[in-house]
Amino acid sequence: MKAVVLDSLAPIEQGPLVVREVERPSAGNGQVVVKVAACGVCRSNLHMIEGDWASGGTPSHTPIIPGHEVVGTVSDIGPNVDHLSVGDRVGVMPLWSTCGYCEFCVAGLDHLCQSKQITGETVDGGYAEYMLATAAHTYLLPDEVAFEDAAPLFCPGITAYGSVSKAGLTPGKKVAVFGIGGVGHLVLQMAGLTGADVFAVSRGRNHLDLAEELGATGVDASSGDPVDALQRLGGVDASIVFAPSEAVVAQAVRATRPGGTVVLGVNADPGTLPFAQEKVVVGSLLGTRQQMREVVKLAAAGKIRAQCQPFALDDATKALTALKHGEVRARAVLMV
Repeated sequence: MKAVVLDSLAPIEQGPLVVREVERPSAGNGQVVVKVAACGVCRSNLHMIEGDWASGGTPSHTPIIPGHEVVGTVSDIGPNVDHLSVGDRVGVMPLWSTCGYCEFCVAGLDHLCQSKQITGETVDGGYAEYMLATAAHTYLLPDEVAFEDAAPLFCPGITAYGSVSKAGLTPGKKVAVFGIGGVGHLVLQMAGLTGADVFAVSRGRNHLDLAEELGATGVDASSGDPVDALQRLGGVDASIVFAPSEAVVAQAVRATRPGGTVVLGVNADPGTLPFAQEKVVVGSLLGTRQQMREVVKLAAAGKIRAQCQPFALDDATKALTALKHGEVRARAVLMV
């Protein structure tokens, strides 16, 4: 089968990805083989490929096939899989497998399992014609959602859902979303479903236009301190941050009212927190398996939709280069 393989870590401009023929995987116990139709291109793919996360052990080995937001059809089924059939339309998210018995798994918080395997980082991912998947972490995909639109649901979609669920939003509350990209544009849509007033903070006109198309109020961070604009509104009840910048995180903390919540989907130092204001800062990683099913239902009902820019599988380097240089409006998707 054809696959995009990462042999060694290097800047994307140096061509670390190679398209070549590799052996097609076979399904073992509790596993399925997915014939890939589409795979989203995530900034974390870029970080891994360029070696930004090497000190933390990501990827766990090379060569490896990247890609962790994958959709397609089941082509082969291993023993002890009884809820999937050949031909089923399915999706796979970054959580490739978990141990199933630790305190997090038994509490339904599988994404916090310390023995988890990550699609495209510790096992081969979806930049390929076929991918091996764990059946228990493979999700049925309704016919109403096209493959191109569905792939981003399995990383930006579940990540957005998890972050919004932590923000405590209700009708009439105000929320500011910092960073309007692959994840952020879905956060805007999901936050809007709560009835909250949604504000999108970005420096890029392209992303501000996208936010306003999705029903949010744009706050231009390139023309002054966005905190001033938000504080003129009385501040926001919650901020959700997907911009990898400590300066932006500091803005989010300042813009959030006393007693409010700051949800971080990035690694950053939030700085000094005035204890008397009782603000809460919480991290957010993906979401639960049940939440993944709910994301798929929202998409099938037409309540959310990823904005996608398609690329051919052979053009993975081109897609990642465009992402690196800010040329992707929302989500790049490799069509296989």
